[in-house]
Amino acid sequence: MGSSGKRWMILALLATSGASVAQAPERPQLRLDRADYFEAPGVNWLVFSNVNEGLFADSKISGVELIQQGVRTATNGDVRLSATPGQWDPAAAFVSRRVDKANGVIDVVMRYPDFGYTIQAQRRGASVVLSVSLDRPLPAAQVGKAGLNLEFVPSAYFHKSYAADGKPALFPRYPADAMTLTAERNLASGRSDGPGAEPRAIASARQLVLAPEDPARRVGIMTRDGSVSLFDGRNQAQNGWFVVRQLLPGGRTGKVIEWTLDANSVPDWLRPPVIGHSQVGYRSDLPKIATIELDRDDRRALRPRLLRLTPGGDFTPVAGGSTREWGNYLRYRYVRFDFSDVTTPGTYAIDYGPTRSAAFPIDAGALRGLWHLTNDVYLPIAMDHMTVNEAYRVWHGDSHRDDARQAPVNHEHIDLYRQGPTTDSRFKPGEHIPGLAVGGWLDAGDFDIRTQTQYQVVRQLVDAAETFGIDRDTVSVDWTTRRVEMHVPDGVPDILQQIRHGSLQLLAQFGAVGHAIHGIVEPDVGQYTHLGDAASKTDGLVYDPALKPYQRAYDTRGGRSGTPDDRWAFTSKASALDYGSAAALAATYRVWKDRDPAFATRCLDRARRIWVDEHRHAPDLFRHGNTTGGPIDEEEFTAAVELLVATGDQRYAERVEALAPAMLRRFDATATTMVKALPHLPDRYRLLVEEAARAWAVRAKAVETANPFGVPITAGGWAGSGAVLNFGLTADALHRAFPAIVDGAPVLRALDFLHGHHPASDRSFVSGVGAVSKEVAYGSNRADFSFIPGGVVPGVLLLKPDYPENRDDWPFFWGENEYVVPEGAMYITLANAAARLRS
Repeated sequence: MGSSGKRWMILALLATSGASVAQAPERPQLRLDRADYFEAPGVNWLVFSNVNEGLFADSKISGVELIQQGVRTATNGDVRLSATPGQWDPAAAFVSRRVDKANGVIDVVMRYPDFGYTIQAQRRGASVVLSVSLDRPLPAAQVGKAGLNLEFVPSAYFHKSYAADGKPALFPRYPADAMTLTAERNLASGRSDGPGAEPRAIASARQLVLAPEDPARRVGIMTRDGSVSLFDGRNQAQNGWFVVRQLLPGGRTGKVIEWTLDANSVPDWLRPPVIGHSQVGYRSDLPKIATIELDRDDRRALRPRLLRLTPGGDFTPVAGGSTREWGNYLRYRYVRFDFSDVTTPGTYAIDYGPTRSAAFPIDAGALRGLWHLTNDVYLPIAMDHMTVNEAYRVWHGDSHRDDARQAPVNHEHIDLYRQGPTTDSRFKPGEHIPGLAVGGWLDAGDFDIRTQTQYQVVRQLVDAAETFGIDRDTVSVDWTTRRVEMHVPDGVPDILQQIRHGSLQLLAQFGAVGHAIHGIVEPDVGQYTHLGDAASKTDGLVYDPALKPYQRAYDTRGGRSGTPDDRWAFTSKASALDYGSAAALAATYRVWKDRDPAFATRCLDRARRIWVDEHRHAPDLFRHGNTTGGPIDEEEFTAAVELLVATGDQRYAERVEALAPAMLRRFDATATTMVKALPHLPDRYRLLVEEAARAWAVRAKAVETANPFGVPITAGGWAGSGAVLNFGLTADALHRAFPAIVDGAPVLRALDFLHGHHPASDRSFVSGVGAVSKEVAYGSNRADFSFIPGGVVPGVLLLKPDYPENRDDWPFFWGENEYVVPEGAMYITLANAAARLRS
């Protein structure tokens, strides 16, 4: 152990006698000047720069947070009502935040329904003094519950130790601690009823030192009074963190808790350079850009070098490429390396000082077939109501054979589902709705069928099939036996089978209740948090209330069960969902009419009937969250376009033209649909779209210079791969329609971004695609720290005020790492578009 490590261990031992760890003369002092957080070399303490966002409160972006040596290791520093709270557990509401840079103080006012408090963070040399103050004594009901928590991501402390008042111990690699039964409903554990359990503390002390042997992760926490406790939240849920906690005392006001926080700062620390580049390589005749991401204090005069692999296995420098300083973006400095002039096929790498990129090809065929994993593996795995097999592996069994029960009325559910005051169906709350156990994709890392996802993916895949003539066949699908076999052709293009699978679910909804529904989702948190095989989430037998719990019966109707584990269908009528479904079914007709005319006609007939029915009455405007469709005029416009292209009927053309002015005002979202209608409408419509395309090209130029990567990078609790994909697909549609106005460069920039040319890391956001890709991601696989090939993750999450993040060591950051089916379909289209670009 080095001298610095020994010093920290000595300080940890001294803590039992009351000695302070706050001052170590050689340690860099914290400052509060150029950003609204405390910082020293390699250390940032954020104090409520980010706050809880309602339903998704436990996104691990909140309260007091620590970024240490470039990695965010702690979050959710706040008063919470349990030791290891989960996503649906109560969190206080943010009231106000005041930053006093002159005195080095940040004050934050927070409030629960029955009490409020102030958290203050004050700079004291190299330490932060964190305190909780109460104006009134804690309510009796909260005594023994409310406590100051600070959570540490387990992956940062795997294989490391901690010291509790000098007593050494190892962080557990896997949780196996004693638990305490609780009489209350326990949301963090995923249980929906009955008693729960909470982990007991694995250590308690006046001072804890985390990772004393590792200068990059060493953190000291010392309380002024009493003791702090360390909990392992993974005992309750796989996404739990290590939590340091101290209960707020009852009967007191004023400053009731005070901690001294010491995160080790490495003098003169600089974040290592990140060479952002396309992990799949570059086509010889197209632009080739890499961007080096540097610590903003890194002023070394280095230049990137392009290297080519020789037949002997050595990398040697090659001539070509130009370098320029791009400038600062967020917290980093960027250098642009343009080597577009290098066209010789071969294997290359980029050096920047001692940092070397992964190897990548430059070749005429570098962009071919990038989408195959998404087509061959990811989309089949996402198919619900099927057994999905890959050689020796069953990804999941025949899931949700017991779909679905009518959701209760006036009920707001998890994951943005809500049932209105009536069922808008012939079924009573809790009653089984027959016919829904067919088709559809599992929406994301969870197991719901979101209708918006179904029709969005169907339309996107139809676009890809029609535009690029995709006919790849590597998957067998048998809806009769409900079985999918990967890597086994069956004579039908895979993309058509996926389109059919999504459309079957849409048709089933209309057949069952007469209109589109919001979706089908788990009845409780316990099922919602299920990991692993989707088929093991329910018993696959329709619920029969006449049976006793867990009793099963089999008769001519099939199997029945007394276990109410069936998913719920949310059925409040929303015209936006009807129009979206009609659009997808009309599109399905076009690609299936020559292969299965009966199925295709069924789709088109339903789409036409939806259109007629919707225009016979005032629209149903029920809205909630993101499960009830987009803007209704936009959904109607989309249906009109798809029906027009499918039939040529002028009544749809008239409606397209009538709605076009409103769509032009939202051209970034509607451009691809507006372009699709061009061949079917008069020149006056084309002139309107052309004018909008010119304005879009101007905006695209502004986007190109707004950040080093030339694509829209969004902020918020969900990262922006979807926005980047939409930007690239819009550029492709406009480039094909108006090549003199919009060039193909944004298509390549969007694809390069997904493949590793982005902030925070150099990973490809498409799992298994590229030399280095997302291999720890958030799907049903997440507890295994693994990935689903071909899945696309949300990507770079921007934490306020200036921290871009995408974590590779902890899959449970759903806002960064959760696969979503629409992004997979969009990626298939974008990858094909880029491969077909002309130089």
